[in-house]
Amino acid sequence: MSNAPALVAAAEPTLRGRIDPVELLRRYPRVALSAGLVALLFLVALLAPIISPHDPLAVEPDNAYLKPFTSGHVLGTDELGRDLLSRIIWGARVSLPVAFVAVGVGLVAGGLIGLVSGYKGGLTDLLLMRLIDALLAFPALILAIGIVAGLGPSLTNAMIAIGIVGIPVYARLVRAQTLQLRQMEFVTATRSLGAKPLRLVLGHIVPNLLNPVLVQVSLSAGFAILAEATLSFLGLGAQVPTPDWGQMINAGARFLSNDPWLAIAPGLGISISVYSFNLLGDALRDALDPRLRS
Repeated sequence: MSNAPALVAAAEPTLRGRIDPVELLRRYPRVALSAGLVALLFLVALLAPIISPHDPLAVEPDNAYLKPFTSGHVLGTDELGRDLLSRIIWGARVSLPVAFVAVGVGLVAGGLIGLVSGYKGGLTDLLLMRLIDALLAFPALILAIGIVAGLGPSLTNAMIAIGIVGIPVYARLVRAQTLQLRQMEFVTATRSLGAKPLRLVLGHIVPNLLNPVLVQVSLSAGFAILAEATLSFLGLGAQVPTPDWGQMINAGARFLSNDPWLAIAPGLGISISVYSFNLLGDALRDALDPRLRS
């Protein structure tokens, strides 16, 4: 009986590295800066119908190949006379949602596999990890291209493909964390008190996974944007006339010698987006990892 209070205390969930979002932004300027950049990207995508100076689909052959800062076109026009700035702004409405849908697919599927594998162990762990190893046997972009080629070129299939490619990353991360957490004292004590596996997983293990998963989501979003642009560049993602950065680079690559801005401008859109998410991921890692926190 004398050990009961200690067991109860040990059974209380322990959230390692839990930080209030407001405190996180206040204490870590890099997190605030990178989060602000990401928020700005989403704001641009959200307000695209209001802030874009022209209709991104309006074709004006007489105004084709206008140079930047000409006749009200800040970044010039493409081969069909469409305003380049407007198409880049509207392209954010494609790339940013695709990134999060694709990351969501990988997070849910990979996270479930990692949780089950790490908690159950044994034969279940062996079989699930061999499935993950099979996915890892293929280079990420090659696998995504193969999946989209099999399903058919479309934005939806591109999201599915990028999500499947991301499954091994989350499965291995969640499994590793779960293996570590299930051996900790508060989990062992809760199990000894008769807690069911579902309560252990949802009440004790999952909350402790939030920090590393949040960092990985931020980093994976940048990869997803780049992967979506690559698939669209190859004609396997968004289809014409949808404004898409990868598709715009493909069209502009034919005119690099005379009109390089047609490819450079959408390329900068991709670079800024990927950089913002990677910066956020690195900042969150430095802030949330107890080993790196000052």
